[in-house]
Formats: sequence, structure tokens, C-alpha cells
Amino acid sequence: MSSIVTEQGLLLHYQSIGRGEPVILLHGWVNSWRVWRDSMLALRDTGKYRVYTLDFWGFGESSKGPSASASVPASSFEIDSYVEMVYEFMEKLGIQQATILGHSMGGTVALKMALAHPDRVKKVAVVGSPVVGSSLNRLLRLAGNGYIAKVVWQFPVIRQTILRLLLQKDTSNIREMISDDLEQATLESFFQSIGDLRDTDLRTQLTSLQIPTLGIYGAKDNIVSPKNALWLQGTMRTAQIAMMKRSRHFPMVDEPQEFLHSLDHFLNNGYTN
Repeated sequence: MSSIVTEQGLLLHYQSIGRGEPVILLHGWVNSWRVWRDSMLALRDTGKYRVYTLDFWGFGESSKGPSASASVPASSFEIDSYVEMVYEFMEKLGIQQATILGHSMGGTVALKMALAHPDRVKKVAVVGSPVVGSSLNRLLRLAGNGYIAKVVWQFPVIRQTILRLLLQKDTSNIREMISDDLEQATLESFFQSIGDLRDTDLRTQLTSLQIPTLGIYGAKDNIVSPKNALWLQGTMRTAQIAMMKRSRHFPMVDEPQEFLHSLDHFLNNGYTN
């Protein structure tokens, strides 16, 4: 396990592999770096990239909430705090500029990182990410309510039932991964991060972003509406869209070859085909 300690004394877990141009991969809500395992290996095998994956605070192997030995302030589970976490990670490792790719919530963080620190982001790519937080599945929007989240957290059977409803058409590997990652989260990171994401709307801000941008969306996504692809393309002249016709919320798993094809073209050329 690789990690750094931030200025706040918090543990930030990461994995890295390969050599070459830096690419940073960010995971989604109640997930961890593991969602990118296969993509990391594929990018490593090109021989062109040094790939980094991070665990956001409150998830995976990074510092958790107040009950953990290294406590995390409540505001640390907000999107802007995750942006600064990525920035500090780059500072600590001496990464001057990188392409940042994020899945779901991680893609929203990637976009806001590009807006807040444009000189540090060469290109940005999002996978099934909300540009408009109100486009999240209704069950996820409800999870941002503290009272509802506490009830869900108190009764694990409710959490598992919700997961089955959301992921019933996904592969068993995805269901097991999310179930395992959810057990590593905390109540605070569970509802505060999704609550902040639910209230996010980047459409006005993204008009100023001029770097190459890729949006990969699953046409059958039931967690984040595929309409976000239209919002991304409609607000950014530099945005390219790859719609995965057979994919749900995890195109990198549902259509791995098509996903990697689009990503490879984008990384090499700044466009998808």
C-alpha cells in the first residue's frame, strides 16, 4: 500500500503503476481505487503512462471519519475538498500537470479540479459523471439526507436491498466490488459526499473550460442520467462524447474494449475517433 500524509495529518492512499505521462484516475461514490484495476493494467501495458489511482477521504484505505484514529473534518467529504486533496497529492508527488479521469463522482471532482487549477490539468475525462447533480438516481439523492442516511446505515439489510435494486442488472463482480467498498465507507462520507454532489450544477462554470475533454456515458445508465453527455457537450466546445450503447454505470466493465479504444484515442490525440 502506498500513501502520503497531507498537511492536515490525514492518510491518503494511492496506487501507481507504469512509466511515462502521468494519468490520475478518480473513483466514484462508495467505491475505491479498485474500480480502475483493469484500466490501470491496460494503460500500463501501452508503455506510455504512469497511472495513479487515489482513494478519497472516507473511502477505501484513506482516512475515515471522526471514529477513526485519523479524524476527517466533515467538510472533507465535499467535492471542493476532494479537489484540493487531488491538488495536494500532485504537489506532494511533484506532478506538475496530468490528465485526470474520473468515474461518477470522481469525474465531477476532475471537472472541478480543471476549473480550480487549470494549469495542472492537461486533459480531463469523465465516465458516467453528473454535470448536474439533480440527474442522480432518486435513491442516491435521498441518501444525501442525513436522517435517511442514518436509518440506512443503522440497518445493513436496507443498504444491501438498495444495492440490489440499483445493481440488479450489473455483473456479479460489480455488485461484489461495490458491496465490499461500501463496508469501508463511513456514515459521514456516505451521505455528505452524495449530498454535496446532489446539489452540484457545473453547466455555467464549464463554459470557461477550454482543455480537451472526453465524456464516456452508458446509454443504459440507471444511476447517473446519460443526459449529462448532452449537458457536457452543450456547455463545452472542446468536449467529445463517447456513448456506450450496451453499458450501464460502469462502461469500463460492460464494454472494456470500446471503452479503452475511446480512451486511447483521447489520450493520444485529444479526440475519440
